[in-house]
Amino acid sequence: MADPPGCCSTCATCLLCPYSCQWITAKKEKRKGLRTTKYDCSWFFFLFGVFLFTLVWLYFAVIILNDFHNFNEFIFRQKKLWLDWSLVLLIATAVLISYSSVLLILALCLQLCGQPLKLHWVHKILLILTALVVAAAFTGLGIKWAEEWKSASISLQATGPFLHIGAVGGMTLLAWPLASFIYRTRSTGLRVFLLLVYCAVMIALYLAPLGITSPCIMEEKQLPPKPALVGHRGAPMLAPENTLMSLHKAVDCDVQVFETDVMVSADGVPFLMHDEELTRTTNVQAVFPERASLNSTAFNWTDLQQLDAGSWFLERRPFPTVQSLSPGDRKEAAEQRIPSLGQALEAAKQSNISIMFDLRPENHSDYQNFVNVTLEVILQSGIPLQQVLWLPDGFREDVKQQAPSVQHIYGRKRLKNEKEPVLHVNLPYQDMSSEEIRQYRQDNISVNLYVVNQPWLFSVLWCSGVSSVTTNACQVLKEMKRPIWLLPSSTYFMIWVVVDCVSFLVIIWAFFLMKKCSHRTRPAESETDVLLTKINSLMQE
Repeated sequence: MADPPGCCSTCATCLLCPYSCQWITAKKEKRKGLRTTKYDCSWFFFLFGVFLFTLVWLYFAVIILNDFHNFNEFIFRQKKLWLDWSLVLLIATAVLISYSSVLLILALCLQLCGQPLKLHWVHKILLILTALVVAAAFTGLGIKWAEEWKSASISLQATGPFLHIGAVGGMTLLAWPLASFIYRTRSTGLRVFLLLVYCAVMIALYLAPLGITSPCIMEEKQLPPKPALVGHRGAPMLAPENTLMSLHKAVDCDVQVFETDVMVSADGVPFLMHDEELTRTTNVQAVFPERASLNSTAFNWTDLQQLDAGSWFLERRPFPTVQSLSPGDRKEAAEQRIPSLGQALEAAKQSNISIMFDLRPENHSDYQNFVNVTLEVILQSGIPLQQVLWLPDGFREDVKQQAPSVQHIYGRKRLKNEKEPVLHVNLPYQDMSSEEIRQYRQDNISVNLYVVNQPWLFSVLWCSGVSSVTTNACQVLKEMKRPIWLLPSSTYFMIWVVVDCVSFLVIIWAFFLMKKCSHRTRPAESETDVLLTKINSLMQE
């Protein structure tokens, strides 16, 4: 395999020590006659594969942060334990990617110095464990959170052009150690194989933009209007969710719709609550410990009014933004109570925003009564019915008869043979492609997608032409005056050509220089070998 031509002793020692866990100098290494064997090469390729595998997981970890609050809520409902698991995810991922990156850099530097790639057995075990951990993470993601694969696909519309540039740059830098290895190795078959693989990968990368599509590759004059903001349970990053404070904070963020969830108490009072149990967002375990596990609808309104619906927000800190709340906001949050639907409607009317809600639980035996009671409160509130956006599918026809001016929002795509035209749809952002969004917009159908928290996702949907988005981060999206990036197709084409041409020239230069260096070292190596052979012969005589 590759011959070590000689390297600075200090540099060789510094590289070999962490990689091979051996404190030996380049001279001792040469004396031992160690070379990089096929077995060592196989471990280098495994290291490279683990690095790429972990890098892909890092990308997924960053993408799923948009939806990670849902995962935190899921874990709480299962284990009654609240923790921001996104921090655990990011720290663990950072450790894995850092470890594999450092090892890969050491290996490439050793190759450039002509030193043998003798990976220590401890690193081999840790690399196998890293691969297993990342594989388990991907498996768990596919089983429990399969919709995130769609999120990753959408993310490529935002990151595709930049991933292409990064991949071309990384593979271009790899040309230096690759050229060093090819000119030093004695195996013609391995040399040809590596060259073919590298050329195939580079050609694929150079042509990758042909398959990259993004709605943000357009002229600025073609950019659709900025999507309206719908506050998901209000402004849950700034106030306890589904409270009047959350509604008012959402109004400050210029949201046009307050999205919430409604349940009906045992004595017939509709109130705002998302979870079927009260344990996550109230102190029900302290006030009614023996009834804490009951459904929210099992409590009467008098009992619900005794509960604290704000202190949990300050104690558990469901979002990092809680730490930056002012003393006044902290005091107000601690004083929040569960609001009734009537109170929420009055606040929405005063703030001149719409209110959109789900009525839960849909499988309740008394659900029709829930619908009637809720409609009665809406009609008595005096809010203009055009500001009420009705989401529940159950008994929708009854609602249309009793309150014909209420706007109906459908949680599905339109059907081919609709009896009545569907004017508003509300769907997860993973369920609609950019092409479908454009088609619905052309047909004057309002599309609201949820839950959109990250600016990159908001930018993609903005470029696609979505009407509105439901968000937890209204204070962030409010400040966006334009998508994160917007490129005319001609500009993107120019960037593509320039990047590919520069990469190609750098690769040619790398191979040329490494070939020149290899020619310089070979005569010196030959003279040394002849001298050592003569000395050995004299000693034997």
